[in-house]
Amino acid sequence: MTYWLAVAVPTPAHSNLGEPLTYASDAALPPGSIVRVPLGQREVLGVVWNAADHPADDWRAKVRPIAGHFDGLPPLSGHWQQLIAFTARYYQRALGEVALAALPPQLRTLSTMQMARRLKRSPASKTDAAATLQPAQVLSPGQALALEQIEQQSGPFLLFGTTGSGKTEVYMQATARLLAHQPDAQALVLVPEINLTPQLEARFAARFGQTTCVSLHSGLTPAQRLKSWLAAHTGAARIVLGTRVAVLASMPNLKLIVVDEEHDPSYKQQEGARYSARDLALYRGKLTGAKVVLGSATPSLESWHASTPAADGGPGRYQRLAMPRRIGASGPADDAGLPRVRRIDMTRQPKGTLIAPPLLAAMAERVARGEQTLLLLNRRGWAPVLHCADCGWKSECPHCSAFRVFHKIDRTLRCHHCGLTQRVPRACPECGNLDIGTIGRGTEQLQEHLAELLTEVRRPDGSPARITRIDADSTRGKGQLEAQLAQVHAGDVDVLVGTQMIAKGHDFRRVTLVAAVQPDAALFSSDFRAPERLFALLMQAAGRAGRDAATSTRSEMWVQTHHPQHPLYEALKKHDYFAFATRQLQERAQAGLPPFSHLALLRAEGRSQAVAQNFLTALAHTAQQQLTAPEHPLAAAMRQIHWYPAVPLAVQRVANIERAQMLLESPSRVALQAVLAACQNLLHDLRAQPEHRALLRWAIDVDPLAV
Repeated sequence: MTYWLAVAVPTPAHSNLGEPLTYASDAALPPGSIVRVPLGQREVLGVVWNAADHPADDWRAKVRPIAGHFDGLPPLSGHWQQLIAFTARYYQRALGEVALAALPPQLRTLSTMQMARRLKRSPASKTDAAATLQPAQVLSPGQALALEQIEQQSGPFLLFGTTGSGKTEVYMQATARLLAHQPDAQALVLVPEINLTPQLEARFAARFGQTTCVSLHSGLTPAQRLKSWLAAHTGAARIVLGTRVAVLASMPNLKLIVVDEEHDPSYKQQEGARYSARDLALYRGKLTGAKVVLGSATPSLESWHASTPAADGGPGRYQRLAMPRRIGASGPADDAGLPRVRRIDMTRQPKGTLIAPPLLAAMAERVARGEQTLLLLNRRGWAPVLHCADCGWKSECPHCSAFRVFHKIDRTLRCHHCGLTQRVPRACPECGNLDIGTIGRGTEQLQEHLAELLTEVRRPDGSPARITRIDADSTRGKGQLEAQLAQVHAGDVDVLVGTQMIAKGHDFRRVTLVAAVQPDAALFSSDFRAPERLFALLMQAAGRAGRDAATSTRSEMWVQTHHPQHPLYEALKKHDYFAFATRQLQERAQAGLPPFSHLALLRAEGRSQAVAQNFLTALAHTAQQQLTAPEHPLAAAMRQIHWYPAVPLAVQRVANIERAQMLLESPSRVALQAVLAACQNLLHDLRAQPEHRALLRWAIDVDPLAV
């Protein structure tokens, strides 16, 4: 007997084949079964979505049979299918594309026999996670109250805990209680970046055991990722720790989802299906009944607004839990144990000063006491631009509308957009001038400059100060980041220089001084989210200082700024997130910006800027013509959409490809989604027209973070 199956397959993004395709099978496979099917000249992985309608008699001979299926592998759950379907629908991507991207890549290369061997090697029984290996810590009053609320209420929760208040311990004890009370329950804990997973994994493994926890992120080898996915899918793993990709993992018994540092923009995918892992975590919790805990010392303004109680004029969709004091804080009630914030007015310093003398003196004191200093400069390389003062030449990338960055360590010019790397020229390429200079400073230059300034400074044992740099360049090799972080934790580093990757999530017990070197640029950015990101970065960076209760009273955060009286720095000085958020939300409400409106970006790429912009302009014109007719069902929705003109991106050319975007804004999420869905067919029709053949690709970004 022949069974007809609707199978989701990874169709190309612009093929207009977004729905499952029909295949024939000799077996009645349940929905969620993973199969191998022919697609064109290839054999690909697919997911049985449901039983297909019987094809017409004249089409039956053309329907191709499946090539095979994984016998012993349990099918993906109905909840997982609903999550994938929502993700594809909301973020305007093909169903098969999202479904297959959520599966481990190595599945595509395994035969049925290889999968059977894998399943045989996988642990068949679940570990007793209730028997913890490491005793739980004694909770502070704030932690105990938050944990009690999580246990008794349904959520979702926003755990608003200051840096060092013990949010991770709350996550672990909430997980322990869940696993103790529900024998098959699973917990998912998300972190924003891969470099934070080893630290978290070590803590969870020490508490629950190695076999109970698995990690899921793109830094794993294909074999490791498959092993972790199988453990989660079969229920053998009770706890899954991962980055944004883990939110789509198959976990049939999911009962708790934790999103740590929920404000972090890394949770938003920037290519393919541009989903927000935080938002999908909330949807998944609603879908499965799992409790969702969003944690942050600096919540996103969207989450903060959603957690504002209805009595205070907010929507009250989340329950806000506050932990305002650090662990070990012993001062009065209004003293949270946070570092003192000091602002240095750089307009009063000599021109060209990189490190102000008062800051240098404070660093020398820390080195002499055996304490650590963290310097934040969110710009890697030696200098962002190489230039000639005689003719005005600058190190522009020939393929991008950006400058190549000067890296002194290997004397190269590198484009951080397309990757072009060239040796530094001996003379100006334009006029031959041998005296080529630099503009701006990066982490390499800061590290070298500090080595010169701290030459005479000695550690308690009389040895010179040790300076280390951690950024994307210094941690490129496998294991380099872990090794450098281990040196910091061991006290083998006195001054740590780095970008934002060192400012969040790390528990540096010896750091008592944190300094932001050049943070002012974000104050005047055209991106309305720039102040929010800057405040979060500086608050998170400040949170690295004084995490040991013994040194918290002398911990400090210094900010070198040309605008010391700016309201953002005023709020930072008081560690007053509430005041900052209130001011920002008032401004956004007046301007009609998120969370008081909803955005989508339509992006287009072509060999010329005109090609990209003309395509987007044609879409807007076509939509206005076809979707606004009085009898059209979307006429009312179109009246709620504001279409902005097509413009170039901030970096409009990357790798010789011109990029343009068009912003859509609406007070109604439902109206925006309806119009975006209708635009899919319009986009495909326009792409097929001769005047748009030069277009390379287009994409839709729903709820974009960068506008």
